[in-house]
Amino acid sequence: MLPIPPLIFIAERDDVVRELQRYFLEKAGFLTEFFSDGETVLEKCRTNPPKLIITEILIPKIDGLALCRRLKADTATQDIPIVVFSILNAGARAAEAGAKAFLRKPLVESTFIATIRASIAAQSPDILEPQWASQ
Repeated sequence: MLPIPPLIFIAERDDVVRELQRYFLEKAGFLTEFFSDGETVLEKCRTNPPKLIITEILIPKIDGLALCRRLKADTATQDIPIVVFSILNAGARAAEAGAKAFLRKPLVESTFIATIRASIAAQSPDILEPQWASQ
C-alpha cells in the first residue's frame, strides 16, 4: 500500500498562481487544498490539519500574517509549518509572525519545491517518504 502524500493548504488569491502552485506541488507528489481567505484556512486546520500551509499576505478576512500569528498561538495548530509567499518585501514581518520560510514572488519551481520540502522535513523528518524528499 502506498503512503498518503503530505497535504498542503494554500491561501492564494491569484488564479494563475494557484494553478502553477497546484501543478508544481502535485508533480512533486503532494496533495493540495486551496482557499481564498485566511478565515477558512483557520477553520479547516482545526478539523483536518495539513502538513504545511502556504499563504499569501494579501488574502481576505484574515490576512496571511494574522493567520500565521493565530495559528502559532493555538496549541492545536502551532506546529504546522507556514510558508509566506508574497509580492511584498515582508520576510522579516513573516518571520515575526511565525512563518517557517518566506518566498518572494514570482514563483520559481525549484526554489518553491525545495522550500516546501525543507519546511516539512524540519517539522518532522519522518513525514517525507523518500520519493517526496528527493524528487
